[in-house]
Amino acid sequence: MSQVTENHHTFFAPHLAIKNVLAAMAFYQKAFGAVELRRWSNPDNSVHVAEMSINGALFHIHEEVNGKSQLSPESVNAVTSLIGIFVPDPDAIVNSALVAGGKLLDPVQSYDYGYRQGVVTDPFGHQWLVQKRI
Repeated sequence: MSQVTENHHTFFAPHLAIKNVLAAMAFYQKAFGAVELRRWSNPDNSVHVAEMSINGALFHIHEEVNGKSQLSPESVNAVTSLIGIFVPDPDAIVNSALVAGGKLLDPVQSYDYGYRQGVVTDPFGHQWLVQKRI
Protein backbone atom coordinates (compact mmCIF):
# COMPACT_ATOMS: atom_id res chain seq x y z
CA MET A 1 0.00 0.00 0.00
CA SER A 2 1.35 3.40 -0.89
CA GLN A 3 1.55 6.32 1.48
CA VAL A 4 -0.91 9.18 1.30
CA THR A 5 0.57 12.21 -0.46
CA GLU A 6 -0.92 15.56 0.45
CA ASN A 7 1.74 18.13 -0.43
CA HIS A 8 0.65 20.56 -3.11
CA HIS A 9 -2.20 18.42 -4.38
CA THR A 10 -5.93 18.89 -4.16
CA PHE A 11 -7.80 15.69 -3.41
CA PHE A 12 -11.02 14.48 -1.85
CA ALA A 13 -10.97 12.72 1.50
CA PRO A 14 -14.43 11.44 2.44
CA HIS A 15 -15.44 11.85 6.06
CA LEU A 16 -17.92 9.11 6.93
CA ALA A 17 -20.28 9.38 9.89
CA ILE A 18 -20.43 6.05 11.72
CA LYS A 19 -22.09 4.83 14.92
CA ASN A 20 -19.28 2.35 15.79
CA VAL A 21 -15.92 3.53 14.44
CA LEU A 22 -13.96 0.51 15.69
CA ALA A 23 -16.30 -1.93 13.91
CA ALA A 24 -16.09 0.18 10.74
CA MET A 25 -12.29 0.16 10.89
CA ALA A 26 -12.27 -3.65 11.03
CA PHE A 27 -14.71 -3.91 8.11
CA TYR A 28 -12.77 -1.49 5.87
CA GLN A 29 -9.52 -3.31 6.62
CA LYS A 30 -11.01 -6.68 5.69
CA ALA A 31 -13.19 -5.52 2.78
CA PHE A 32 -10.92 -3.01 1.06
CA GLY A 33 -7.46 -3.64 2.50
CA ALA A 34 -7.62 -0.28 4.28
CA VAL A 35 -4.72 0.73 6.49
CA GLU A 36 -5.13 2.63 9.73
CA LEU A 37 -3.03 5.80 9.71
CA ARG A 38 -4.14 7.40 12.98
CA ARG A 39 -6.91 7.19 15.53
CA TRP A 40 -8.34 9.36 18.28
CA SER A 41 -9.92 7.53 21.20
CA ASN A 42 -12.53 8.47 23.77
CA PRO A 43 -11.92 8.07 27.54
CA ASP A 44 -13.83 4.72 27.41
CA ASN A 45 -11.35 3.45 24.72
CA SER A 46 -13.95 3.57 21.96
CA VAL A 47 -12.66 5.31 18.82
CA HIS A 48 -13.89 8.83 18.07
CA VAL A 49 -12.10 9.37 14.73
CA ALA A 50 -9.94 7.18 12.51
CA GLU A 51 -7.84 8.22 9.55
CA MET A 52 -7.44 5.41 7.03
CA SER A 53 -6.11 4.82 3.55
CA ILE A 54 -6.99 2.46 0.71
CA ASN A 55 -3.94 2.28 -1.57
CA GLY A 56 -3.09 5.89 -0.76
CA ALA A 57 -6.69 7.18 -0.94
CA LEU A 58 -7.27 8.97 2.35
CA PHE A 59 -10.59 8.87 4.21
CA HIS A 60 -11.81 9.48 7.75
CA ILE A 61 -14.44 7.76 9.81
CA HIS A 62 -15.98 9.71 12.65
CA GLU A 63 -18.56 9.01 15.32
CA GLU A 64 -21.80 10.59 14.24
CA VAL A 65 -22.45 14.02 15.76
CA ASN A 66 -26.15 14.58 16.31
CA GLY A 67 -25.82 18.25 17.24
CA LYS A 68 -24.20 18.98 13.87
CA SER A 69 -26.54 16.72 11.89
CA GLN A 70 -23.57 14.55 10.89
CA LEU A 71 -25.47 11.31 11.10
CA SER A 72 -24.70 7.85 9.81
CA PRO A 73 -26.86 6.21 7.15
CA GLU A 74 -27.94 3.81 9.92
CA SER A 75 -29.53 6.71 11.81
CA VAL A 76 -31.30 8.36 8.88
CA ASN A 77 -32.04 5.16 6.95
CA ALA A 78 -30.75 6.76 3.74
CA VAL A 79 -27.58 7.81 1.97
CA THR A 80 -26.82 11.23 0.55
CA SER A 81 -23.69 10.34 -1.39
CA LEU A 82 -22.09 7.38 -3.09
CA ILE A 83 -18.40 6.78 -2.37
CA GLY A 84 -16.60 6.05 -5.64
CA ILE A 85 -13.34 4.15 -5.49
CA PHE A 86 -11.21 3.20 -8.49
CA VAL A 87 -9.38 -0.11 -8.15
CA PRO A 88 -7.53 -2.44 -10.53
CA ASP A 89 -10.00 -5.33 -10.00
CA PRO A 90 -13.57 -4.29 -9.04
CA ASP A 91 -14.80 -7.90 -9.07
CA ALA A 92 -12.22 -8.95 -6.46
CA ILE A 93 -12.87 -5.93 -4.22
CA VAL A 94 -16.66 -6.34 -4.34
CA ASN A 95 -16.26 -10.05 -3.51
CA SER A 96 -13.94 -9.15 -0.62
CA ALA A 97 -16.50 -6.63 0.68
CA LEU A 98 -19.25 -9.27 0.51
CA VAL A 99 -17.13 -11.78 2.43
CA ALA A 100 -16.44 -9.09 5.04
CA GLY A 101 -20.17 -8.52 5.57
CA GLY A 102 -21.17 -6.01 2.90
CA LYS A 103 -24.35 -6.34 0.83
CA LEU A 104 -24.49 -6.30 -2.96
CA LEU A 105 -26.61 -3.48 -4.32
CA ASP A 106 -25.55 -3.64 -8.00
CA PRO A 107 -23.41 -6.48 -9.39
CA VAL A 108 -20.16 -5.60 -11.13
CA GLN A 109 -20.65 -5.20 -14.86
CA SER A 110 -19.14 -3.36 -17.81
CA TYR A 111 -20.99 -0.35 -19.18
CA ASP A 112 -20.92 1.16 -22.66
CA TYR A 113 -19.65 4.47 -21.21
CA GLY A 114 -16.31 2.80 -20.48
CA TYR A 115 -16.46 1.71 -16.84
CA ARG A 116 -16.71 -1.61 -15.02
CA GLN A 117 -18.69 -0.91 -11.84
CA GLY A 118 -20.55 -2.49 -8.98
CA VAL A 119 -22.09 -1.11 -5.79
CA VAL A 120 -21.80 -2.63 -2.34
CA THR A 121 -23.35 -1.33 0.87
CA ASP A 122 -21.18 -1.62 3.96
CA PRO A 123 -22.68 -2.80 7.27
CA PHE A 124 -22.99 0.85 8.36
CA GLY A 125 -25.16 1.95 5.43
CA HIS A 126 -22.56 3.66 3.21
CA GLN A 127 -22.68 2.70 -0.48
CA TRP A 128 -19.39 2.13 -2.33
CA LEU A 129 -19.20 2.39 -6.13
CA VAL A 130 -16.26 0.09 -6.90
CA GLN A 131 -14.99 0.73 -10.41
CA LYS A 132 -12.29 0.94 -13.05
CA ARG A 133 -12.05 2.34 -16.53
CA ILE A 134 -12.10 -0.26 -19.29
